Amino acid sequence: MVMKRVGLYPGTFDPITLGHLDIIKRAVKLVDHLVIGVATNPSKSPMFTLPERMEMMRHEAAPLAEGRATIAVETFESLLMQFAEKVGASVIIRGLRAVSDFEYEFQMVAMNQRLNSEIETVFLMADPRQGHCDAGRQRFAIHQSLYRRIAGCPLRRKEESPEWPVIPKIRSS
Repeated sequence: MVMKRVGLYPGTFDPITLGHLDIIKRAVKLVDHLVIGVATNPSKSPMFTLPERMEMMRHEAAPLAEGRATIAVETFESLLMQFAEKVGASVIIRGLRAVSDFEYEFQMVAMNQRLNSEIETVFLMADPRQGHCDAGRQRFAIHQSLYRRIAGCPLRRKEESPEWPVIPKIRSS
């Protein structure tokens, strides 16, 4: 029996960026099944609710499989390695935008290897055309009404169009 290679791409995805979608599109070339783990992070004040992020991710990720792999979108609140074990992942996919991301990711890999040395971490470099657009800048762009660069579909204000998705009100911290 052939074992399926299961990959896990974790993140808060608040909001989903073109960089996230680029990593997903490339990750499905490496695994048979990709689980996109949408995390809750109590230390962050998300712009989008968890159900909104789940719906947006399902909508955006579905066409990216290109017949190469299956994709599932799931939420998790546990430690990353606990979730990876639960979904049967043999590899964790992480995206790097710049050298500055490496130090943090290197520390995370060291800790994760202590928890489970059987699960590898693979880094994919962000497409240089997308690397400058991190989620923090995207939230700022939405706040400044420069919202047409989020993911593949333009966001609209409710008064402009009743179509999904709608830009949420900015929550104050």
